[in-house]
Amino acid sequence: MKRKIIDIDEEKCTGCGLCIPDCPEGALQIIDGKARLVSDLFCDGLGACIGTCPEGAISVIEREAGPYSEEAVMEKIVPQGMGVIKAHLEHLLGHGEEALYHRAIEYLAAHEIPVPAHGVEPGHAAPAACPGTVARSIPEREVAETGRAAGIESALRQWPVQLTLVNPAASYFDDADLLVSGDCVPFAYPEFHRDFLQGRILIIFCPKLDADIEGYITKLAEIFSRHTIRSITVLHMEVPCCSGVRYIVDKALNRAKKEIPVAEQTITLQGEAVEGSMVRPRGPGGGHRRDM
Repeated sequence: MKRKIIDIDEEKCTGCGLCIPDCPEGALQIIDGKARLVSDLFCDGLGACIGTCPEGAISVIEREAGPYSEEAVMEKIVPQGMGVIKAHLEHLLGHGEEALYHRAIEYLAAHEIPVPAHGVEPGHAAPAACPGTVARSIPEREVAETGRAAGIESALRQWPVQLTLVNPAASYFDDADLLVSGDCVPFAYPEFHRDFLQGRILIIFCPKLDADIEGYITKLAEIFSRHTIRSITVLHMEVPCCSGVRYIVDKALNRAKKEIPVAEQTITLQGEAVEGSMVRPRGPGGGHRRDM
């Protein structure tokens, strides 16, 4: 059967093991120094492991794969104790997989195993679920109280803005201040145009759902190489997978062998901007210097 399942780029994988705790189903193991998908049977294809991979080595693809088995997963999880059972149930709830959740509960009932206290609170990620996909409700705030989003005009200076569609040779990149943003940011931050977009050229993408991350690195590197870029501002949501925006920018700078000032800010799910430090690459292949 053809279904969504994770794929691991062995060349990018360093074997750090950070993805392992985010897979309570036990689909991943470190073997011969690399993360491996040990069985299609245990991988639900929801990608909870993606956000914690610092190298961007894990993606979700669609291919011929054996069917996922909730029963087989529960057989593997139950001996690991109540903490892992709880994490798995919250993982399923956090991704809206109610059918699989009920099958897990039925398995516990059939084997007379207590159901641990669990749940996904609004605004809180389940421990084993990918925080970028957990369903959350954000309380509405009165505009009158904050004075926000009133009389803000569009500051968009170019089109297109999605990195897939952007032409690296476009003249608007000449002497530009770039704003590289996760594509959810403008929806979460109401003053996006006023506070960040004015005077900048915008590039947006999603490091979790967009498929061609390597292509994004290559295209950004081409932009950096062909044009004089004065500065780069990176905006991303607070969920871990969105921090991949900064990863892609850094990889592109390294590939282009360019030193360009980079400022980074995180946007919370409540629509607040969290100040980041100014980060300047030391040089191609080097580390970073932070100006606090």
